[in-house]
Amino acid sequence: MDMSPRKLTADMEGFDLNVSGLYISQRSANFSDDTTAFEKCKDMQGALIWYLSLQFTNMFLGIPANITVLWLIHKNKRDTSTSDIFIVHLAVLDVLFCLIPPLELASLVFLTTSSPWYILRFFYGLKDCSPLFLSCICLDRYIAVIHPIFFTKLKDRQHRPVLGVLIWLIILVYASVKCVKIKNFDLVFTVIILSTFVFMVFCNIVILWALKQSRAGLDAKHPVKKRAFNMVLIILAIIVFNYFPPAALFPFKNYFPEDIFRCYIHYVCFGLMDFSSTIQPMLYLSKEKFPWRLNCCRTTTNETQTNSVSREIWSISRRTQTVREG
Repeated sequence: MDMSPRKLTADMEGFDLNVSGLYISQRSANFSDDTTAFEKCKDMQGALIWYLSLQFTNMFLGIPANITVLWLIHKNKRDTSTSDIFIVHLAVLDVLFCLIPPLELASLVFLTTSSPWYILRFFYGLKDCSPLFLSCICLDRYIAVIHPIFFTKLKDRQHRPVLGVLIWLIILVYASVKCVKIKNFDLVFTVIILSTFVFMVFCNIVILWALKQSRAGLDAKHPVKKRAFNMVLIILAIIVFNYFPPAALFPFKNYFPEDIFRCYIHYVCFGLMDFSSTIQPMLYLSKEKFPWRLNCCRTTTNETQTNSVSREIWSISRRTQTVREG
């Protein structure tokens, strides 16, 4: 048995390399053996190309869309809804995340060094926690519809900014820890995505059910209620489209062949999840009225002047509550 210092050093290096492979977080792989992700998945490169296409779509469409959302909310800050503060936080997070595709392309296709992955894992950590802000939006709308009296009491309080700061602290801690190679840390992401997905689906289904119900047909055909119902239905569909694949597949990671999960399921699920950085602001902008269009698109009804779905939902719930109390 060779116990020479050179042999021991070689063994320890091999041991470190093998152990480091166990400490890689969900989003990245260990390519320190002079191979790139593109080479690792040479037989299944379609999913990787599709993933990078979505990431660059995020950069070219997501960044201007999210910046426009921030500008509109700032422009209409005197007429904002209660959920807008969470939309602002989510838009800022998505802008930061949409900056990484060039570095990601270089790291996945060309570079073999592991140093860029420390930066990428931090930004991945930011995006991993974006469902926390979405959950806050869903919770705010849920309270507005189901508990309108309680919602009115909370409307002017400062708990939303405090909650936003708290979530940012959680996100920054999570992203910082994700930069370090910690064993089984990907389980934290699995818990986050699964729990927030269930919570968001529950809130939106309850909202849809409440909006669908009417008392003696008083507002069964109300146009605002119909628009709010359709919007929440679209939001629920987008949540399922973007977050159901990782929520459904990542808990069963160990049941898939390693190559299939790393080169196919991994990029399909994260591609869909990351594409929410473009879909979410585009959905918001589709329901907003831009200042330069107000003069030519002015209407006479209060309903068509409403800028936010959450304000529509709140007004509906208040009207329904008044009828019930009367």
